[in-house]
Amino acid sequence: MEIFNKAGIMVTSTLVMVGMLIACQVKEEVQPPAPVVEAVAKKLAEHGGAAAERRMREWAEQGSPVAARELGLLYSQDAAKHQEAMRLLEKAALAGDAVSVDYLSTRYRSSATVAKADGTQSWPLFVQLNNQHHTK
Repeated sequence: MEIFNKAGIMVTSTLVMVGMLIACQVKEEVQPPAPVVEAVAKKLAEHGGAAAERRMREWAEQGSPVAARELGLLYSQDAAKHQEAMRLLEKAALAGDAVSVDYLSTRYRSSATVAKADGTQSWPLFVQLNNQHHTK
């Protein structure tokens, strides 16, 4: 009987430790490397999925410019999410993401202006970003 109690205690303590480890990993706000974000974005674009979109949004909110860019590019394909797409792309561009700067500058050249995410003003975003990069 004593052996079963020891085994039960060991199993229980192991399960508690695994649960604590999982909880700690969930709370970590570590941004994944760019290739991981891009792989998740590719799967999201191909197959969809609320979980992948939620993960990308979390990474973007944590400050990952790559996640903001990829989510913005994905949202730019949906007219209903255009404002959110521009907000995410602006956030990534201002964080120094070159792909976002290039995308927004291309949009600027094709339409003459890029509307800010709140829709209050149109302004040449790529000009301001290029000036920032050249003055450093």
